[in-house]
Amino acid sequence: MRRGLKMTLVTVTGAALTLAASACGGQEADTGGGGEDTIKVGLAFDIGGRGDQSFNDSAAAGLDRAKKELNVEIEEISAKPDESDADKESRLRLMANQGHNPIIGVGFAYTAAVNKVAKDFPDTKFLVVDADGCKVEGPNVAAACFAEAEGSYLVGAAAALKSESGKIGFIGGVNVPLIQRFQAGYEAGAKKVKPDIEILPAKYLTQPPNFNGFQDTSLGNEAAKGQLDAGADVIYHAAGAAGIGVIKTVGAAGKWVIGVDSDQYNQPAVAGVKDQILTSMVKNVDVAVFDFVKSVNEDKFEAGSKIYDLKSNGVGYATSGGHVDDIKSQLEELKQQIISGEIKVPEKP
Repeated sequence: MRRGLKMTLVTVTGAALTLAASACGGQEADTGGGGEDTIKVGLAFDIGGRGDQSFNDSAAAGLDRAKKELNVEIEEISAKPDESDADKESRLRLMANQGHNPIIGVGFAYTAAVNKVAKDFPDTKFLVVDADGCKVEGPNVAAACFAEAEGSYLVGAAAALKSESGKIGFIGGVNVPLIQRFQAGYEAGAKKVKPDIEILPAKYLTQPPNFNGFQDTSLGNEAAKGQLDAGADVIYHAAGAAGIGVIKTVGAAGKWVIGVDSDQYNQPAVAGVKDQILTSMVKNVDVAVFDFVKSVNEDKFEAGSKIYDLKSNGVGYATSGGHVDDIKSQLEELKQQIISGEIKVPEKP
């Protein structure tokens, strides 16, 4: 049954969360007294939070849609670059104790925390976006996973077809298996359409456990300069908010840059160089977030993993700006070959 609610927005600091959560313990969530049943959605962002104009903003778009169309209450909280799993657990426990149900952890780094906390709150539904290994535990936990390699394959093909120097590059935020899937698909797609294309050694901004590579734009700027100096005239980034530095630097140099997660052609932070954004590899995180909230709202929640791929339009490439219009037929042919299984896209570089 659909439940109508008024909308509120709560802002909570990380410090307050940790203190409050430690005081709350592991009690079952208080869903409120008498009267109308309510749904209060809690969403914990990945590093960068709302406003990163990439991965987190795609999740935020899904939350905003749920707020508008389902009229739910929401609370959203951002992560800190140096936080631990314990910090994430505290954040999730606080939201659960406050009666938020469902609760969403945005980013693979929430996988362990969600799996652990969900066991203590069996009546609360949880979602991990980009779950580590696409695996979650428990009857009240779901995972939204994306075929990043498939979408990256298509923008890799676009990069090779558009390159004039014959050299292209890839910049990843943090060297983890998730981001390696972007690299693997990108390189395979480029080689498919132009076997002799030179792909510069991939540059990762940081190594785990340092996740600042998803946030520090100066790191993206410096990495982009290095690949431009090495002759790349198309560079693809999978670096979250740090990728804004990549886009601005490559755009200012008059070369092609490829965005990620959101259609970055339309993001205000890069408006001055948007005509240098060749395309973006789009992950429809907004759809996954909305679908999950709607499923709980309508008592149709299903535990386990769901894959968002090319076939389900969970990933794809952006056409804003018209820069890939002349090669779109080739990209669409490759897309259909991936969907049919004719092309097997690698997930490791």
